[in-house]
Amino acid sequence: MGFLSKLFNSQPLVRSLPSGSVTVNRKGDILTSTVSSTYPKPMLEEIGKEVLREFHAAREAQLPLTELSLHFGSLRITAREIQGGAVIFLTPRNPMGAGSSAVRKS
Repeated sequence: MGFLSKLFNSQPLVRSLPSGSVTVNRKGDILTSTVSSTYPKPMLEEIGKEVLREFHAAREAQLPLTELSLHFGSLRITAREIQGGAVIFLTPRNPMGAGSSAVRKS
């Protein structure tokens, strides 16, 4: 999943993990979001498109997949397919870091 390399890159920018939900249509356009507006919209769009690719791949393989749950070290992504689109829940493991602002390392 390409968005993971962008989310967990090795650049010196430290960013809090996203927290909230995102609803995307079948094209991957964001319809609604409860994620802080300080979080980059292109990153949320990339997550949405990757989730839709997974649902599409499952359909092509004739696998009945309606919910997807991914667990990473500090982030859980849960997605449910809805009428070709998806609702995606982003949950950081450390709720204390959910609302902090980006900080640049020295």
